[in-house]
Amino acid sequence: MQHKLLHESGRQRTFALVLETGDEAMNCIESFAKQHSIAAAQISGIGAFSAVTLKYFDWQDKRYLSNEVDEQVEVASLIGDVALAPSGEPSIHVHLVVGRRDGSALAGHLGSGKVRPTLELVITESPTHLQKVKDDATGLALIQPRK
Repeated sequence: MQHKLLHESGRQRTFALVLETGDEAMNCIESFAKQHSIAAAQISGIGAFSAVTLKYFDWQDKRYLSNEVDEQVEVASLIGDVALAPSGEPSIHVHLVVGRRDGSALAGHLGSGKVRPTLELVITESPTHLQKVKDDATGLALIQPRK
């Protein structure tokens, strides 16, 4: 994993985060956010995985189901955010669309992903922190903008 600070102005920073073959995407993003004390940010990216776990939130059971994709896929779109979890730690929430060799696509939450050959991310920090609060209806920690 490599990174570079692209821009800094006041309390806003923009980073390039480049993951390499074999890196586990969510672990790297979480580690980076903690290391740089990122409490609110937007994430976008492109790249590829040799294997990826997509998650789908089952509304009826109020739990995430896993869809294991054990093949080389292209990351056609990756967007997400960083906010503070109720524990105060950075919480990473990423959605993505991956494309298969035949052009079909799969989508969901990024559970985990083994990078091959690269995953190129731009992380744009917001000057205001976002806090997640446990939502009783879903059991999920959801962003609650401060007034």
